[in-house]
Amino acid sequence: MLKFSNANAKTEALKQVPELAEYLKDKRKIYSLDLLSGYSCPYAKACLSKAVVQSDGRRKIKDGKDNEFRCFSASQEVQYTNVFNSRKHNFDLLRYSENKDLLLMDSLPKDAGIVRIHVAGDFFNSEYLWAWWLTASENPNTLFYAYTKSLRYWVDVVNEMPILDNLILTASYGGSNDYMIDAHNLRSTKVVFSEAEAERLGLEIDHDDSHAARPSLRNQDFALLIHGTQPKGSEAATALKALKGKGSYSRKNNKKGLKMMV
Repeated sequence: MLKFSNANAKTEALKQVPELAEYLKDKRKIYSLDLLSGYSCPYAKACLSKAVVQSDGRRKIKDGKDNEFRCFSASQEVQYTNVFNSRKHNFDLLRYSENKDLLLMDSLPKDAGIVRIHVAGDFFNSEYLWAWWLTASENPNTLFYAYTKSLRYWVDVVNEMPILDNLILTASYGGSNDYMIDAHNLRSTKVVFSEAEAERLGLEIDHDDSHAARPSLRNQDFALLIHGTQPKGSEAATALKALKGKGSYSRKNNKKGLKMMV
């Protein structure tokens, strides 16, 4: 069976979004299904990072050659053995499974109300994305949402199957197929290094996944602030320090933003 994770601090905030209340009635919960970062991300570029196991068994971070900012979930996998093992377990089960849809549906918690597909990882092939489409179609009272750079697989699904009200996808800039976002009119998000950058782009900042998850906003682009642990001396690290100094990640600011959206 796959290992679904309980809500983290960010996804837990979805409980405060009125539009999503119907998915959480009757004490239903928020979960995520996570895979190894980088290894399961075939089209990642700007954020490509992996937790590499060394000969002595310890793990270290390895950034891709075109890396612009470090993947926060890869850093988690270096730091926490249980996180690395859980995500590797899921990735290994899914990539070798001949019935990915059945594996997902059998593993889905019975009380799942909202599922973020991949706090870590991405759709590693088209068969796997199809499996999630089938899972969502069989569970219409559960909301599924995901960020993805696997745009080729998304377009394959869009061309073949109807759009599901309870499956919300967001194209993430910074991959090797970014051109497909405009070519296929995909809803998108972009990681920005400052609030001023988001303003220049005309994008609202999603602090708590409420833009990503809300069905009513499925056609609205948005921005994400740079976060995680960034390499010392990098542009990303400098931007992160400035944002923390301004209090851009404070719970107070996040709640203020949420009130503006509901």
